Parts: sequence; structure tokens; C-alpha cells
Amino acid sequence: MPSRVTATPPAPPSEAEEHFARKLAFETDCTDVHAAFRSGAVDFVLLDVRGAAAYARAHVPGALSLPHREITAERMMSWPHETVFVVYCAGPHCNGADQAALKIARLGRRAKVMIGGMTGWADEGFAYETGPAVVET
Repeated sequence: MPSRVTATPPAPPSEAEEHFARKLAFETDCTDVHAAFRSGAVDFVLLDVRGAAAYARAHVPGALSLPHREITAERMMSWPHETVFVVYCAGPHCNGADQAALKIARLGRRAKVMIGGMTGWADEGFAYETGPAVVET
């Protein structure tokens, strides 16, 4: 009798490859974001899409504050159209990053979610910053 793990057989390798490649087109993780900032190879804009108070308490160094409720076509015009956005929220219990990525995509822009959000960042032991919301372009 198979375990609960294998009762539903895993996908064939070719299907798994396609699935995981597509998944990585939508997501990145805290370690990759941290490595990009550490190396100086930052080819994206990191947006903290929580509210201003949450941003002030703690945020990823280098992140700009843009609450997902404030994402508009006019606001996004601050960046060139080809800009890639990486968005994060509080963590796996929060769908603010998904809401932000959806809004950005609906505006014809490219976005990825930093999975884990602030919870993931803290779990990795990475430093964070505090201070009032700063929105720059």
C-alpha cells in the first residue's frame, strides 16, 4: 500500500520541469534578493507592499514602501516600463504580495513575489531596517 505521499503519483519529469520553471517565473526568495543586494546586481525594484506603519517597524534594506492599495497606473509611471518589481508582505499568512503582483501585472508590468516576506527574511537571519516609509523612484 503506498504512502499518502505517493498515493498520487508524482508528475513525469518533463511535466515537473515545466511546472517548476513556470513557478520560478512568478517567485523569488529572500536568499536570492539578499544576494542581489549584497553583490550590487540589483536589476529590479523591491517593494514592501504592507502599510506604512508596518514598513516603519521593520523592512528589508533597499525596499521602497508602496502599499498594495496604493498601486496605480499613475504611481507605476515613476519607473520605466521594463522595470521588474519584486514585492513582499508580512509572510506566508499574508496575501498582500499576491494582490500587489496582480495589480502590477494588470498594469502590463512584470512582477515576482518574494516568498516568505518579512517572516522569511527574519527566518534567514538577515538584517532589517526601521524607519518611516520612503517612496523613491
